[in-house]
Amino acid sequence: MIKTLYFGNLPWAVTPEDLEAAVSQYAEVKAARVATDRETGRSRGFGFVEVPAEQAQAVIDALDGAEWAGRVLTVNEAQPRPGRR
Repeated sequence: MIKTLYFGNLPWAVTPEDLEAAVSQYAEVKAARVATDRETGRSRGFGFVEVPAEQAQAVIDALDGAEWAGRVLTVNEAQPRPGRR
């Protein structure tokens, strides 16, 4: 089973490849994406990474509260957006 993890407060220059490289130290990465603004294409400062469920907590424990380029990361299990199913 796959779990999706939310990464908040990402540095603006982070790419999906950067995010994948950071997480791959702790878990097998199935997919990584950084949210971008539809009009400008610039990062919105958060992203999502899919990892095997049994490895998700190791990623959260290792990276939640960690500093990346001067920003303190927020990492937790992604929740569905309110009002969406």
